[in-house]
Amino acid sequence: MMIKIGVTGTLGSGKDTLAAYLILKGFEHISLSDLIREELKKNNQEITRDNLVKEGNEMREREGNGVLAKRAIERMNEEKNYVVTSVRNPLEVKTLAGSGKFVLLSVDAPAELRFKRIIDRGRNEKDAKTFEEFKEIEAREMMSDNKSSQQIRACMNMAKFTIVNDSDVDTYFKKIDDLMPHLEKEAFHVRPDWDRYFMELVRSVGERGTCNRGRAGCLIVKDKRIIATGYVGAPPKLAHCDDVGHWFKKTIHEDGSITQHCIRTVHAEANAIAQAAKYGISIDGATLYCKIEPCLDCTKLLISAGIKRVVCENRYQAAKEAREMLEEAGVNVESLNEKVELYGTK
Repeated sequence: MMIKIGVTGTLGSGKDTLAAYLILKGFEHISLSDLIREELKKNNQEITRDNLVKEGNEMREREGNGVLAKRAIERMNEEKNYVVTSVRNPLEVKTLAGSGKFVLLSVDAPAELRFKRIIDRGRNEKDAKTFEEFKEIEAREMMSDNKSSQQIRACMNMAKFTIVNDSDVDTYFKKIDDLMPHLEKEAFHVRPDWDRYFMELVRSVGERGTCNRGRAGCLIVKDKRIIATGYVGAPPKLAHCDDVGHWFKKTIHEDGSITQHCIRTVHAEANAIAQAAKYGISIDGATLYCKIEPCLDCTKLLISAGIKRVVCENRYQAAKEAREMLEEAGVNVESLNEKVELYGTK
């Protein structure tokens, strides 16, 4: 599966060296500067740094600030990995990121060392010949009030990772190798939807639970805002199961089966509803997030409180009656997984 690594950074910091190293590892290289060079050649213009900057700015003004990134994406094959250098405008970053599987890397080094590298590489684009000239050129390229011009500093601030290339090439390559797993993880990161986002928070809230039979948590959410939380635990000022043990009661069911329940604790859903009531917060029309489908008692509470949607992580083996009641009340119940939680069976 394709990964795209964008590279931005200061002049002479080692961006092309990084690209060359990734080429050895099977990456394809696309330079946004090379796309500008193609335009200069097509128009029979001399390839100088000033002309590259000017043409790049004009292309962005004519076709939008993401034009170079769009042209780069058009050349990509879904089966290959790419390193994209010369990323110099924030919209180029956003355009590449919008294509998926992308991560931006910034490269930097001390100014004196970078100037030496510029002199040593001796390109034919009339690079700076003095350190003062070098600093002036870089200052112009790092930031600008013109949104269509180069804004390297802004791009560097958008980078997820930075490599400081201030030593020999072997050390530099090792830094790249060490960073690669993190780049891949970031590139393939999938932003969770709202339900999975809130469910992850339910897990964290549940860690506060004080009964080891099920450290469940609950969130009540309205308009994507958390308005109440709750977790399994004894009422305030009463002893916790974790401290004094469980308070078990047996229930004999119609079919003759017997189950054992701890009655010391308040369920997470009931605690969340009680918290909202205590502080005068309306939860009418809200969504309730919980670890497993609510029990019958919590179901009656949430219906009475006006909850309109319940999202649970797993199903509950004893939720048949609660399900029927929620359906009759018009409360939508969704489970992120079809796993059946055997809560309360021991």
